[in-house]
Amino acid sequence: MNTEDIYQLFIQHPVISTDTRKIVPGSLFFALKGDKFDANTFAEQAIEQGAAYAIIDNPAYQLNKKYILVDDGLTALQDLARYHRKQLIIPVVGLTGTNGKTTTKELINAVLSQKFNTLATQGNLNNHIGVPLTILSINSTHEMAVIEMGANHQKEIELLCSISQPTHGLITNIGKAHLEGFGGVEGIKKGKGELYDFLSREDGSLEQGIAFVNGDDKVLMEMQQARDLKKVVMYGTNNRDNTIVGKLTENSPLLSLQWTNNSSGESHAIKTQLTGAYNLDNILAAICIGTYFELDADAINKGVEGYQPQNNRSQIKQTATNTLICDYYNANPSSMFVAIENIGKLTADRKVLILGDMFELGDESAAEHEAIIRKALATEVDERIFIGKDFLAQKWKFKGDKLKNATFHATVENAITALKFHPVKNSTVLIKGSRGMALERLVELF
Repeated sequence: MNTEDIYQLFIQHPVISTDTRKIVPGSLFFALKGDKFDANTFAEQAIEQGAAYAIIDNPAYQLNKKYILVDDGLTALQDLARYHRKQLIIPVVGLTGTNGKTTTKELINAVLSQKFNTLATQGNLNNHIGVPLTILSINSTHEMAVIEMGANHQKEIELLCSISQPTHGLITNIGKAHLEGFGGVEGIKKGKGELYDFLSREDGSLEQGIAFVNGDDKVLMEMQQARDLKKVVMYGTNNRDNTIVGKLTENSPLLSLQWTNNSSGESHAIKTQLTGAYNLDNILAAICIGTYFELDADAINKGVEGYQPQNNRSQIKQTATNTLICDYYNANPSSMFVAIENIGKLTADRKVLILGDMFELGDESAAEHEAIIRKALATEVDERIFIGKDFLAQKWKFKGDKLKNATFHATVENAITALKFHPVKNSTVLIKGSRGMALERLVELF
């Protein structure tokens, strides 16, 4: 069955299911393959649980007319989303970048939803499956969409743009993450720059899109200039060409800031529920996009001030004796560096760093873990705790007094044991590491 025919079924059954544990009665079940499973084997179960049709790519499981055979289940899902997107006449803001994607997406959504019925990527559904599912969840009531796009190799953003077809776009930054898959920083620039490539297209069917660019970021400015983007709106902290300019007024640990609309000359003050000076750029991006879509300042401020971070991204947790900065959803050298830098600037009686290994760094892993240790040792904090085999493997490079107030543990379990014997109290504590380290296991100790 072709995409147009499947779309007619989708119109009648506009809910997509890919997991038999979460089947919605009357939905379309797409049987996707994974490294360790073949959902074709669950197609019959999906129908029994109420799915209207099952889209499968193995004829052995086609039991009757409720089983729709396609060449490839994932491609069929992506093609369906691409077809659905073409039926929608709404602005779609697409964003990618090394760090801050999800926080920025949530901030943009918090601002735009003050005026529009907005749909945004749920959680971290930002890959080759999540983006199509998000696009297919847009319905006739939505006036705007905010689509987060993640990638760990080149051509992935190109694919996601072909599906989501953003009319507006934002790259948060270019940093060191997924170095193994991208093949180094230049590979990251090329891969993330595929969003600018899409926005610069003007082929008759697509008008050139609008890019929101951090005017202070030399890398992003060079990237957008190289593509001759003609529709650029800028934000930042000091560039006079920025439409929106802002500066922090407080970081203790929650952020307050002042921002100015250079077009009107009006300035405004905001108190946020975010921590981390590195989030200033993310906040200004959301303000810039809100201003572009003609929200008034009060609505923009309400959106930013009302946003409360979750999912352990720059999230503050108060315990009986400590203030925790929970930032262990993920980590890479760039995000680790700015997080360490931020805690060094905080005003606190006692400060502790707890850092877990960073993953997917390939041949650069040893050098990047060593660099983070050096940054941590050079930062004014009272205690440093490194967790994981990659950090431990670099310990021998640091001798004597350089390791003062620094301990290394091969595993989280070892760190838990040590913290039980030597508990941390009356401190501001940064906990940061890659998702696979599962550093949330430490929180109950504080």
